Amino acid sequence: MAHAHGGKLVALGLARHGTTHLFTLCGGHIQAIYDGCLDVGIRVVDTRHEQTAGHAADGYARVTGRPGVCAVTAGPGVTDVVTAVANAQRAGIPMIVLGGAGPNLLRDMGSLQDMDHLSLMRSITKYCASVPSTDRLQEYIDTAFRIAMSNVPGPVFLEVPLDVLMGFADDAAPPTHPSCARPRPAADPALIEAAAAILDSAERPTFIVGGQVRWSPRNAALATFADAIEAPFFLNGMARGGLPRAHPGLMTRARKAALAQTDVCFVFGTPLDFRLSYGRAINPNAKLVQVDLDGQEPGRNRRVDVAIHGDTGIVLDQLLSATKRREFGSWRSTIRGIDDASRLQMAAEMTATESPPNPLRVCAEIDARLGPNDIVIGDGGDFVASAAYVLRLEWPQLWMDPGPLGTLGVGPGYAMAAKLARPDARVWLIFGDGSFGLHALEFEAMARQGISVVSVIGNDAAWTQIRRGQIDMYGRDRAIATGLDYTRYERVVEAVGGFGRWVDEAHDVGPALDEAMASGKPSCVNVKIASSDFRKGSISV
Repeated sequence: MAHAHGGKLVALGLARHGTTHLFTLCGGHIQAIYDGCLDVGIRVVDTRHEQTAGHAADGYARVTGRPGVCAVTAGPGVTDVVTAVANAQRAGIPMIVLGGAGPNLLRDMGSLQDMDHLSLMRSITKYCASVPSTDRLQEYIDTAFRIAMSNVPGPVFLEVPLDVLMGFADDAAPPTHPSCARPRPAADPALIEAAAAILDSAERPTFIVGGQVRWSPRNAALATFADAIEAPFFLNGMARGGLPRAHPGLMTRARKAALAQTDVCFVFGTPLDFRLSYGRAINPNAKLVQVDLDGQEPGRNRRVDVAIHGDTGIVLDQLLSATKRREFGSWRSTIRGIDDASRLQMAAEMTATESPPNPLRVCAEIDARLGPNDIVIGDGGDFVASAAYVLRLEWPQLWMDPGPLGTLGVGPGYAMAAKLARPDARVWLIFGDGSFGLHALEFEAMARQGISVVSVIGNDAAWTQIRRGQIDMYGRDRAIATGLDYTRYERVVEAVGGFGRWVDEAHDVGPALDEAMASGKPSCVNVKIASSDFRKGSISV
């Protein structure tokens, strides 16, 4: 035991929880934390905007299953990270934000970047607090990790004032247990029996499984359950990849038809929000069983027949043990036929040879090059939504998108974290041309720090997801603020030390992707894409 400054105590606390990387944009209030990280072997990764540092912490959590950590300076450093924190909260992602602050003795006296951080952060975090003294830093770090991972995961904010970081205290670990094990509730046995009885009486059951399964200690239960129950399964968010891409129960293009015809719908870890038309997408005469880590979520927006507060993986295991009926082959075959027919309609665009390339053709070229451990990040609207249908993944491959807050600009932070957390994976960053502009200079941070990712821009010179509906509603001559140019964004990446290629011919897409993969640099393949009706009619609000 020895005395250590507050920055080292922070680093010691982080290291005890397995933190390997700290994402940040430098600031005078938090320099002591960097010094401590050097002592304990935590890599400090710097970004060009605090929002990216926050998204990187979020992305680190999605890849590792442990809370990611970022550090931002006081005042504008904290305000800049707000969007990333709000995105993590809505998506249920555990992350910890360390926010600098002026010394306590100057609080409310007008010191540099002085502001009320806690009031700002309280509504978008599970917990926020100001660490009162140097000797309690590790205790608060333990608390932050525990809260971030308990129940529905989410973000935590700790303010660490300058005098707390510059003070000294004993470096011994606090008496609290450092584990951030995932305490997860099982379902009430009576509710499991009720849910099993509903399933046993069903003729057309449908299962929707959301991202909460990613955080379940029994996430393998999804595949076991789907192997046993002959029914259609639809996966969203971080649940994507939880079933093999060739699994007979996995559907991707027939959800609307399945939900309209189902007589029993099981919804796991997915709120009845806009993605399910607030529950109205499900047959109004169907029985509904909803399972969620948040006990207040089941029944929001629509009445449910069985509401279960529980962990997706654990409840799937319980339900499988309790159910007596497992064969719904005719119903699954019906939905499989609809799903296959829809994918067949996509095939013509996926193999189109016209130039500029069809967006589905570009996505198909990426799909053909995915390795078994690759990570795909979607940062955009229309082009990314198309990619979500074309690219079929299975764990350990991962799909990462912002989630229900719909935050653009997540891509560079997610990509940096993904590559650092899983160095053996190739990281694909799928951009819309609009979203690329939000944090393009992060490619400088990647090039400088040796973080190689392959990015692909679907460049249609517009914010198409918004513009399409805007034109339909107001007319082309009144479609303002949604038009862009076919800008040579790849030159930005080249200018900061990366690899770039411009593509406007279909036959050049594959070779350009191969060059980018071989470059060993952060890369950008900027593809001029043709218009497509594939996403026509999709809502943007």
